[in-house]
Amino acid sequence: MISLTPSHIIEYLFCPRFTYFEYVLGIPQYEEKHFKVIKGREVHDLKLERNKEYLRKKIGVKEKWVDQYLTNESLRGKIDEVLLLDDNTMAPLDYKFAEYKDRIFETYKQQLICYALLIERNFGREVNRGYLVYVRSKNKLLEVQISDSDKQMIKETIEKISWIMEQNHYPKATKYKRRCLNCTYRNICTQ
Repeated sequence: MISLTPSHIIEYLFCPRFTYFEYVLGIPQYEEKHFKVIKGREVHDLKLERNKEYLRKKIGVKEKWVDQYLTNESLRGKIDEVLLLDDNTMAPLDYKFAEYKDRIFETYKQQLICYALLIERNFGREVNRGYLVYVRSKNKLLEVQISDSDKQMIKETIEKISWIMEQNHYPKATKYKRRCLNCTYRNICTQ
């Protein structure tokens, strides 16, 4: 089976054709050039370095592991912080170079769910929530609930992506046509 990252999952859920164009045909999307991506990575690295010893007692953190690269049979990813909580469950924490605007983006939640699966597999502990830190909103900390159905949805998505990649399958485009307006692949995608 193919080893996927949370980015693969997020791109597929945005539009299944992302998977086809980037990973079957090998046409890159060149996200590296975007200012916010570059700046976000710089701030992210700085935050990890500064917060190495800091335990978030307010949310019940007993122990943490920083900058963890984890894998399982079908998924891999680097988690900013893996937290062991007072109730002996664990949780991923991810820094976002973003402002909080009264809603959590679905892509952020999807990323946390992927991390939850990795933590459960590698640490053998239950994960039922994750945390986001919004760097551009004075490091606002938000809790995100993660259900068993959320985890199942990600597992099913992994199977669908693997099938596209292994079978060279050209999937249907997203049903949300507004997503096509700024898509990297809009000029080559046949709607």
